[in-house]
Amino acid sequence: MEKEYWVYITANKTRTSLYIGVTNNLERRMDEHREGTFEGHTKKYNVKYLVYYESFPDIEDAITREKQLKAWKRAWKNRLVETINPKWRDLSADWFDAS
Repeated sequence: MEKEYWVYITANKTRTSLYIGVTNNLERRMDEHREGTFEGHTKKYNVKYLVYYESFPDIEDAITREKQLKAWKRAWKNRLVETINPKWRDLSADWFDAS
């Protein structure tokens, strides 16, 4: 069975704060962001809306891409998100129970 790794960008409600991460289970990781499981930037700034993601078959490629995106200027990150998500919708909204 082939592994899959994800590089993702999350944002807060007002889209003023972003977080870029890498994971091998995007749905689980988004649940952790929503629940505030870990202390740090995402919990402090309520960065829990998935606005962009890419998949990779190799973890090293995913980590390289994560580092690349983290080094980008904010305007470049915004344009990247808008290539697939021009309205900055939460791409994981349908994954979780609305209650």
